[in-house]
Amino acid sequence: MTDQEEKFNRNILIAVDESENARRAVSYVARLLGGVEGFKVALLHVIVEADEDYFPTEAEREKWFDQRKRKVDAMLEDYRQILERAGFNPDDVSVRSPLRYCPSMAECILAERDETEYHTIVVGRQGLSRSEEFLFGSVSRKIVTHARNATVWVVE
Repeated sequence: MTDQEEKFNRNILIAVDESENARRAVSYVARLLGGVEGFKVALLHVIVEADEDYFPTEAEREKWFDQRKRKVDAMLEDYRQILERAGFNPDDVSVRSPLRYCPSMAECILAERDETEYHTIVVGRQGLSRSEEFLFGSVSRKIVTHARNATVWVVE
C-alpha cells in the first residue's frame, strides 16, 4: 500500500442525521478508533434543498435554511464532542453540512465522498422492515451497492 493509499484509508466520512442509528455509528467509530493517531473524521449531514417552488418567497427559504442550519450545527457539534471525548484530536474532526438537491440521500452522500479524500464511509442502518426496504429502498444498502473505491461500514 502506498503512502497516498494509506492516507486515504485513514480518512473516514460518517454520514449522520438526528437518528439513534447515526449516534450509534459515531459512537462505534469513537470506541474503535478514539485515541489512535493518524485518523481524520468528517461528520456529514446533507441538508436537502427544497424544490424551487416550495417556499413562496426567497426570504422564507432563507429563514428555513438558517433555522435548519442552526439545528444541524448543534447536532454535528454533539457528535464532534463524542469523538473528541473518545480521544480524537479536535484538529482531526471536521463537519460538513452542505445544502444540496438530492434525488436520493445515498447519491448525495456518495457525491460528497467523491469531492473529498475520504475513502471510508460510515452509516447507521435505518432499521427498515424488509417490506419497507423493498418499497422505499435503504440509504445504507444504496451506498453499499453504488460506492466505488471505498470501504463502507454499516453500523446497526
